[in-house]
Amino acid sequence: VPLVESGGGSVQAGGSLRLSCRVTGYTFCMGWFRQAPGKEREGVALVDNDGRTNTSNSVKGRFTISKDNAKNTLYLQMNNLKSEDTGMYYCAALVGGGNWVCELYCGGGDCYANFPLGVRYNRWGQGTQVTVSS
Repeated sequence: VPLVESGGGSVQAGGSLRLSCRVTGYTFCMGWFRQAPGKEREGVALVDNDGRTNTSNSVKGRFTISKDNAKNTLYLQMNNLKSEDTGMYYCAALVGGGNWVCELYCGGGDCYANFPLGVRYNRWGQGTQVTVSS
């Protein structure tokens, strides 16, 4: 299940960007994560196989995750960008799954689709840089 991201770049604060991630194959959870220099990776938003979404509080109301099944593409629309949104953004997916709700938890160097069960996101893109200048 290759993941290929695109759409990063440099923008001024208050601007917008849209990230895209092309996915092939079946996935149970799909999400966007980001990592700023010197900080741990954090979950930004996810969508599951039933179309349910979850967005982190830090971007809620500004970022929207969506997917186009016909195009096999995951999107992250980012509006009203802030300098603290700067970082490398990664598309990730879980191939496989179960009868549970997908999560966005990252800790100890891993990111989990189900932390209590120890299920990690197991497919990652190469990342795309987003830089927001104030």
